[in-house]
Amino acid sequence: MPFADIIGHDRVVEVFRRALRSGKTSHSYLFEGPAGCGRKTTARALVQAIFCAEREDDACGVCASCRKVAAGSHADIHYIEPDGQFIKIEQVRELQRDLSMRPYEAPRKACIIESAERFNPSAGNSLLKTLEEPPGNAIIILLTENAGMLLPTIRSRCQLIRFSALSTENVRLLLEQHGMAPETAELLAPMSGGSIQRAQELDNDTLGNRKDTLLARLSALDQNRIATIFDASEELGTSRDETLETLDMLISFMQDTAHLAAGSSAIVNAAVRPALEGFAAKWPLQRTLQILEDSMETRRAVQRNANSKLALDRLFMRIAATAC
Repeated sequence: MPFADIIGHDRVVEVFRRALRSGKTSHSYLFEGPAGCGRKTTARALVQAIFCAEREDDACGVCASCRKVAAGSHADIHYIEPDGQFIKIEQVRELQRDLSMRPYEAPRKACIIESAERFNPSAGNSLLKTLEEPPGNAIIILLTENAGMLLPTIRSRCQLIRFSALSTENVRLLLEQHGMAPETAELLAPMSGGSIQRAQELDNDTLGNRKDTLLARLSALDQNRIATIFDASEELGTSRDETLETLDMLISFMQDTAHLAAGSSAIVNAAVRPALEGFAAKWPLQRTLQILEDSMETRRAVQRNANSKLALDRLFMRIAATAC
């Protein structure tokens, strides 16, 4: 994928374009950012641009080299990912042997290492010298969600490139580019947390029903009718994963409701605007913000393994009391 097709990371792309034009790309990079934000796609785009002889600061996307990089089959790219729980020293030694050989067809060799925070101690220490002086001017790109989990000595040998989460609109565009129906992409994007990977992993078959159920249950919450609270948590908290999806959806809905209550029309859940406008008319901005804060705290509690149903019971009780 050429840089021209990378969505949501214009700043990062421009850094690499300048480096390519000046001929001063680093020998080792550390790409840090949330899962599904485009780190690996950008790593491949950088290698593709370095290997392509057709353009100065980007890949042409159509030459034989570009097609091989895009397909993940280029002989001069070495990929590493954890073997079980860790990246092991045998994998690093294999990489070192590969990099010690001359490139088959590219100007230099390349390696992309996923989940770089998962090197075991011996593998991490073995990699240090290679990062400092890669043989044959090779380029090594490490991908991680948290650079702080890597050995300081590894971090110090790499140029750190930080990636931010994708915007909701960028996630929606990418989902549609991957062939997802627009109405489904519009539903999933606000719940993705800026991750195309998370959006694709969501259960598309049941999510629409859960959205309708959540909106109906929220509208019916009544602190004087306790059954409306327990029925809501019973239906929407059947498992930890489903509870987290419900809370992601609720947080997104409340963010939009807060925008509407504040007089803004810019929302991401346009498909359910009428329902959200109803909440904004019923709940003043301060109450909506309190519901949002409570929802986010409940999500953190469930992530820490709190009982899903009890957590939703408590949240819906507070919503019913706050929204009365």
